[in-house]
Amino acid sequence: MTVHLLSGDDESLVLSGLTELVHRLVGDGDRSLMVDEFDAPDYELRSVVDAAQTAPFLTDHRVVIAREIGRFTADDVAPLVAYLADPLPTTHLVLVAGGGRMPKSLSDAVKSSGAQTIDTSPPSKAKDRTAWIEQQFAADGLRLDAQALHAVATWMGEDAGRLQGVIDTLGSTYGTGHKLRPDDVRPFLGEAGGVPPWDLTDAIDRGDTTRSLDLLHRMTGAGGRHPLQVMAILHGHYAKLLKLDGADARDEASAAAVLGIKPGFPARKALDQYRRLSGTGVTRAIALLAQADLDLRGAKDWPEELVMEVLVARLSKLAAPAGARR
Repeated sequence: MTVHLLSGDDESLVLSGLTELVHRLVGDGDRSLMVDEFDAPDYELRSVVDAAQTAPFLTDHRVVIAREIGRFTADDVAPLVAYLADPLPTTHLVLVAGGGRMPKSLSDAVKSSGAQTIDTSPPSKAKDRTAWIEQQFAADGLRLDAQALHAVATWMGEDAGRLQGVIDTLGSTYGTGHKLRPDDVRPFLGEAGGVPPWDLTDAIDRGDTTRSLDLLHRMTGAGGRHPLQVMAILHGHYAKLLKLDGADARDEASAAAVLGIKPGFPARKALDQYRRLSGTGVTRAIALLAQADLDLRGAKDWPEELVMEVLVARLSKLAAPAGARR
């Protein structure tokens, strides 16, 4: 049979992926006879191996599930590593990542066993992410037009775990008979989810103040990031640009060397943004960050939200085209 490894950043997506996988492996069989699941906080991998080595009874195969395998040490996983060298042909072993990073010995054993790996995390690129969302709807027989897909992708942000609830609701409301449009989906979306850090820094770099403030609110609202976390993201962004100040980087390769990264899009993007801001603009951005950090720590009697809004607005104004600045 097979070994499966499920991983992902969102627990709800991992759970959905596990449910779908086990349903497929069990098929029309009797789950009570076929499935052994280990998820108690004190279970041992020896018990998992014992279950995996047990021949099926009244069925042609068994499914053994071990959760949170990242919490085990290298010594703990030794029995599982040994089992993976010669797994029982009648057992489907499902390993669910979580609880920490898997020991290297187990990672190597899983790879050597030819395990089927399932990463439940959605893609990070916008185009791939939209295609992924479309696939999730299609799995439930739902079709969305391009504008409706864009609306869902914009709303979802980083909170992919909320998607299945929307899919279930739309399916029960409209069924699968017609293609859904933006007006069909928007009433069911609710508050927009959090967004990845680069969405905010990209909007600031474009000088798009309105979009920057909207993304800031999503990061600190639904995204759950503390203002000091957002400050750290912004500081890292401008500290990278500051490295280029006076470095005489003329192209992607020399910029990459200064930044200590491989040549490619990130290096080219940083160099382009540095050229737009110039050394003066980057220095001004660092000064704004330093003042905002003091204000968050009590230098001004302002709410944290106001401090961050003023900072983001000022940073985006630095990047705005000269004719758009006020």
